[in-house]
Order: sequence, then C-alpha cells, then structure tokens
Amino acid sequence: MAAEQDPEARAAARPLLTDLYQATMALGYWRAGRARDAAEFELFFRRCPFGGAFALAAGLRDCVRFLRAFRLRDADVQFLASVLPPDTDPAFFEHLRALDCSEVTVRALPEGSLAFPGVPLLQVSGPLLVVQLLETPLLCLVSYASLVATNAARLRLIAGPEKRLLEMGLRRAQGPDGGLTASTYSYLGGPPIPPPSSPGFDSSSNVLAGQLRGVPVAGTLAHSFVTSFSGSEVPPDPMLAPAAGEGPGVDLAAKAQVWLEQVCAHLGLGVQEPHPGERAAFVAYALAFPRAFQGLLDTYSVWRSGLPNFLAVALALGELGYRAVGVRLDSGDLLQQAQEIRKVFRAAAAQFQVPWLESVLIVVSNNIDEEALARLAQEGSEVNVIGIGTSVVTCPQQPSLGGVYKLVAVGGQPRMKLTEDPEKQTLPGSKAAFRLLGSDGSPLMDMLQLAEEPVPQAGQELRVWPPGAQEPCTVRPAQVEPLLRLCLQQGQLCEPLPSLAESRALAQLSLSRLSPEHRRLRSPAQYQVVLSERLQALVNSLCAGQSP
Repeated sequence: MAAEQDPEARAAARPLLTDLYQATMALGYWRAGRARDAAEFELFFRRCPFGGAFALAAGLRDCVRFLRAFRLRDADVQFLASVLPPDTDPAFFEHLRALDCSEVTVRALPEGSLAFPGVPLLQVSGPLLVVQLLETPLLCLVSYASLVATNAARLRLIAGPEKRLLEMGLRRAQGPDGGLTASTYSYLGGPPIPPPSSPGFDSSSNVLAGQLRGVPVAGTLAHSFVTSFSGSEVPPDPMLAPAAGEGPGVDLAAKAQVWLEQVCAHLGLGVQEPHPGERAAFVAYALAFPRAFQGLLDTYSVWRSGLPNFLAVALALGELGYRAVGVRLDSGDLLQQAQEIRKVFRAAAAQFQVPWLESVLIVVSNNIDEEALARLAQEGSEVNVIGIGTSVVTCPQQPSLGGVYKLVAVGGQPRMKLTEDPEKQTLPGSKAAFRLLGSDGSPLMDMLQLAEEPVPQAGQELRVWPPGAQEPCTVRPAQVEPLLRLCLQQGQLCEPLPSLAESRALAQLSLSRLSPEHRRLRSPAQYQVVLSERLQALVNSLCAGQSP
C-alpha cells in the first residue's frame, strides 16, 4: 500500500518521527553484525489510565499504514548522516536506503478490544535493526489513540446511552495530528452501554476526520456569526418557499417580526428587548438552513433576547412547514437553563398549538468535564446533545497512556529486563494471550503464556499465577478467546483492515461484556492478568540468573 495510493497515509507517521537513539542503536546493531538478527518486541502499558480498570486498544489502522509505507528516502538518510558521526561507514547509509517492513510480522489486539496491563497491544517481530527503528512511531501511534478511545469510553459511560455526544476539541488539540487522532478515536471509543443502542461519540466538528476517516461531522454557528449582524442588513433574497414546495415564497424576516410580537406577549417581554442583530442572524441562518435551523441563545441574553428571537424565527419557519431542530447554550448553569427552556418550549407549544416545539433539541457546551457531564446526564436533565472539546482531546486527568515497547526475544531466545523497580520488569519470550470468560460471556481474567504452549480449552482446569502471588490458583473458564490476531505477515496484510464503524461496534460489544465492577469509573475492581505456570517458571529462572 504505497502512501500515494492511500488517502489516509497522509495522516500516518513518517520514518524520522522518532528518537535519535533509535538511529544510534541501529548503527550499533549494524556495526556489530546484528542488523538481521530475528527479534520480537511487545508494545503494552503497565497501568490502566484514569484510575480505571480497563483501556481500549486503538491506533492499529494507523500503525499498519505506517508499516506498509515505511521507507527511508534520500532526504531522510542524508539528514541522519548529518547527525551521526562524520566517520560513519557509508555502507550503513546504503543499508538504511534499502530498509522496508517486508520482513516484519505483527500480531495485535483488534482495534476496539478491551486492553489490560501487561497484555501486548502489538507484538512486532522481524530483523532487529528494523523493529528497533519502529519503537517510537508505533508508541506514538498507539498510545495517544488508545488513551483518547478510553477517555471517550469513560465519558460515554457517564453520559449513558441516551445523550448524544459531539466531539468539538480540534481548536484545543495538541496540533493537527493530535486533533485528527482525537476526532477519530473519540468516535471509536465512546459507545453507549449496553447494546443495541447506536454506538459512539456521535459526531465530530472536525471536517478532516470526516474526509479521511468517515467520522460523521456536525456543526452550526458561533457567536461571531450572531454578533456580525446589527439588524439593519437586508438579505438579497428574504423570500422562503414553503417546505412542501407549493405556494408563493414568504419574507421570513417579516414573518418572524410578526411572531416576535406574539412571543414577547407570551413571555411578558417588551418587543424591543430582543436584540435585532441576533434576530437578523437567526433569519439569515434559517434562510440558508431552513430544515436544520438551530439557534445559539446566549450571545446577549438567553431570556430577554436569544430565546424569544429563536421562538419567533422557529414559529415563522413552522408556519411554512419547517421544523427547527434545536438550540445551543454555551455559558451559565447549563442544566438549570435547559430545564427552564424546556418548560418554555412546552408552554409555547401549547399556546401556539405547535406540538413539535416541545421536543426541540437542547444542545450544551462549555468546558464540560466528567463532573459536569455527570450532572448533565442525571435523571430529569432536559439536555439532548452535549459538546465536549478540551476534556476529550487533551485527556486532562492523565495526558499519557505510558505505553512501552520492550524486547522479549532475540534469535528465539527470551530476553527480560531486570531492574530494581519490580513494576518495570518485563515478561520474557514470545507469548500468546487469551481471555478467559465465564458462562455468561463476561471476561474473568486474561492469561499470558509462552507461544509454544498448548492453547487452553474451554472447561479445562488451568493453574495460573496472579501478579505477586506466592502460589498458583486454578480457574476453569467456560470460554476461551485468543486475543492477538495476525495482522501483518512478512509485510503483507493478512486480512482487510476493519472499517472504523466495525471497530466502533467491537468497542461497544467489548464494553458491554465487561462486568459492572470492572466498568465502574471510581474505585473499580481490578481486572487480573495472570501467567501460565511455564511462563512464571521462565520468569523465576531468569530472575535467579539461570539460562532459560
């Protein structure tokens, strides 16, 4: 898949989006004659983010595109030559020019899968020099995507299945790549629980995410649109035809002015109180989008201006057979305002005999975090759509997943990092991973074992080692699921990449199967990742300084 043939490849990392020490190690491997040694690395994280008990795996699509397009071009090699020692053998740079990922094999957790500490999100094997060079870009592509997907899942769990969520954080994102990643993986990672609700952060304001990734896009108007009008403007064509397409057009501004008098009388306001520029802005927007009219209410005053101006224009549209779709609030006590606005809508619907007005959507935004979201999602809230920006794209509770990429085998021999910090020890050897499920299909624990061990079977009693245990325990799973799927083999795609919608559906299914105790966002029960007896024995022998 050449980069120029793939419209998404523009969003993939370039080979030199890496740390310099990857290049210096590459030179060291090459000089030692070890560039082509068979090696395997694992990419994983050590703790679940945000104090929770789960994460969602994401970023695999970007990794595959990066790997399949991986080539160091002349300009890349020339730059490396400028930062490496000037006496570096020119043959090394010729070796770099020939590199690609045609000998790289990747096993991975499918995008949208539940992920837990220590379980590889990716297993990457191939020539030592090449797979070492892949460390930093793969971590960059996987870690932030998985963090955002997990953050979005938490926000969706708080919001519940009924509220619609709009991601609108592009302007607050960490650069354009961060913005595109956040828009993509917040859509993947926020499915309502349980099914069969329609999954996801429902849409994004990011147009590029729509173009490149197929994320539904949404947006209406900002305060600048409203304040740009004074009320003296005359639209070049103020006439709007009826929705049914039959009959003469009507001057919408004039019709709204007639309705304004009735609305102000109903609300107990003077007809001069609503801002004329705001009303002109609403009319202009309604003329452009008569079937999707939405009013932004808080530019001047929600109660004395925004709400009566919206009602006047909405009722004028209604007389022509159109229905306004919603209002948006961007300041103040959003919950209280939404409840009071709904009361006004219900009263106006009865007063003017327009039942559809009762169900006009109320959209809110304004630095909404988990605490604010919980309040907006409570029973009795009249909020329908919630726009979240900063809190989803910047992940303020934890700005990094803490992913790592560690060598586990060279030449078929296990490798293990031993350190004074037990948490930073690695698990040696090429491994397989399985999810052990109960009779109801809910995950009980994940098990890591050496790749050469027999595949565990449903109903089989297994002796496993929980983390830090002094003795093994037994478990008899009702079902066993292999976790790591062969994604790339010798650089070739093994099966078509799932669409973003398919990965989103998997995230929904995965979260719905997780027990409420593990899904809980505050003080959740910790999900166990256990080791097979043979893997634990290998760890023990290497810790004791013995050969495997």
